[in-house]
Amino acid sequence: MFYYLFEYLDKSLNIPGAGVFQYITFRAVAAVITSLGIAAIWGKAVIYRLQRLQIGEEIRDLGLEGQMAKKGTPTMGGFIILLSLLIPTLLFAKITNVYIVLLLTSAIWLGAVGFADDYIKVFKKNKDGLSGKFKIVGQVGLGIIVGLTMYFNQHIKVREFASDGTFVDHKSLLTTVPFMKGNSFDYNMLLPSFIPDQYVWIVYVLVVIFIITAVSNGANITDGIDGLAAGTSVIIGIALAILAYVSGNKVISQYLNVMFIPNSGELAVFCAAFVGACIGFLWYNAYPAQVFMGDTGSLMLGGVIATLAIVIRKEMLIPILCGIFLIENLSVIMQVGYFKYTKRKYGEGRRIFLMSPLHHHFQKKNYHEAKIVTRFLIVGIILAVISLVTLKLR
Repeated sequence: MFYYLFEYLDKSLNIPGAGVFQYITFRAVAAVITSLGIAAIWGKAVIYRLQRLQIGEEIRDLGLEGQMAKKGTPTMGGFIILLSLLIPTLLFAKITNVYIVLLLTSAIWLGAVGFADDYIKVFKKNKDGLSGKFKIVGQVGLGIIVGLTMYFNQHIKVREFASDGTFVDHKSLLTTVPFMKGNSFDYNMLLPSFIPDQYVWIVYVLVVIFIITAVSNGANITDGIDGLAAGTSVIIGIALAILAYVSGNKVISQYLNVMFIPNSGELAVFCAAFVGACIGFLWYNAYPAQVFMGDTGSLMLGGVIATLAIVIRKEMLIPILCGIFLIENLSVIMQVGYFKYTKRKYGEGRRIFLMSPLHHHFQKKNYHEAKIVTRFLIVGIILAVISLVTLKLR
């Protein structure tokens, strides 16, 4: 909103300094400061309100040290992240930009799905929360929206430059392949030869659904220890902000030979608000947590991260950039799969880890929560650096 206001003040009234709002970097800085302020100030009021309403976490006794001491800690704190993200984005981003609209839709959509799950757990006293199939329906629904928008919306294009400096913007399903010399891949290549190219959108939508479902579930699983999901999201958000800015900057993208995506630089403002909201929430969620984000926050974080990677054509970087989420997901899949396999074969289920997801395995080995989170975040930083290195290393 401020963008359009100051654009009017600059061009129509010629007010000195109003033109600074045309710069993405300025608005990104303003967004991160605003989101930090909202999360830090408003967050305290939200926690107090949740305590008064007795919206506390019901803890299942898994035999983890210090676990039961967390019983009654306010949950549904994902509202702090959500509002701290939405307000600065609406204030400082171009809200008519198709990418901004898509990211706002993703945040609200999965935030609502997570809220339904938290509401059932807290107010209906049902520890299982929203049925898994309804969560999947919500994730699939968002995947369909994102996939169809990316394929059919006429404002979503990539730009190709010719050797003489001319360029053309066109619809494309090209995406980036990390570490490869010819670092692009076209989803049309996934179609069998006997299927016409116009049906490629079906394959693309299915891929988008898989990515959004996997990443949002990964973030949800990671949110089982104080500060881990929020801290990991901060690191991923910073990396995505850099990638979005590079992808939307004509000069830098050409220098690095990165796919130029017109108007995608605006996502740097959204990413800045996202990072600020997560850091502000982390102020209260760091060990010992004063509030938990609940599914309202964790599903939303994963969905937003997945959508961000998809719209800037960096979804193939997700296994690296979101490596923490991937490892947590895989630890659960491996544990459950191996348990079922050994139960059928030997009549008794066996385990790979002391407990899954992986962070609980280390808790069972008597590592302190703070140490586990710190080491996971160090790994997350290394993975983010590797992801950014792919801009140049091929």
